[in-house]
Amino acid sequence: QVQLVESGGGLVQAGGSLRLSCAASERTFTNYAMGWFRQAPGKEREFVAQITGPERTNYADSAKGRFSISRDTAKNTVYLQMNSLKPEDTAVYYCKGSRPFDLDVWGQGTQVTVSS
Repeated sequence: QVQLVESGGGLVQAGGSLRLSCAASERTFTNYAMGWFRQAPGKEREFVAQITGPERTNYADSAKGRFSISRDTAKNTVYLQMNSLKPEDTAVYYCKGSRPFDLDVWGQGTQVTVSS
């Protein structure tokens, strides 16, 4: 069973930046569709960004122009670069991988807190 492990979360002031990482335990897994989602307290989990082959990206409106998703297949890692962070970006951020004909795989999440 492939595992995804997120890292890079933390506390940052509004306007700051963070880069989240999502490392897969299995080689080539990050070659498939990979996405980032987030869940704020009391709210449902929502889509943030996705990258599919070949290097097609898609973003939520709230992330466009500020966030950038990328991947390094040699390192089996997907990244989410987050710039110009706002307090409303505060949430637990989750990585998800989707391999054809298989169940989606989720990471355990990493907390991002943006102070005003």
